[in-house]
Amino acid sequence: MRATKVTSLSLPSKLLREAEGLARREGRTKSELLREALRRYLDDSRWRELQEFGRARAANLGIKPSDVEKLIAEYRSER
Repeated sequence: MRATKVTSLSLPSKLLREAEGLARREGRTKSELLREALRRYLDDSRWRELQEFGRARAANLGIKPSDVEKLIAEYRSER
């Protein structure tokens, strides 16, 4: 059984030409390029979710964004 699945993707002509050019310049396939782009997008999305979680927790604990650096320094000095 294949580890990958084939799917189709619709792209505007200009975006497709740019992706093809970039893939060619980097010596990669369009599939490799688009897989990496999707992985990076997912990583960025997870990072934004984590940041939002941290902001919500800080707000619930009454921690202001300006307090974060000080709290980190205090925590590190205690260790």
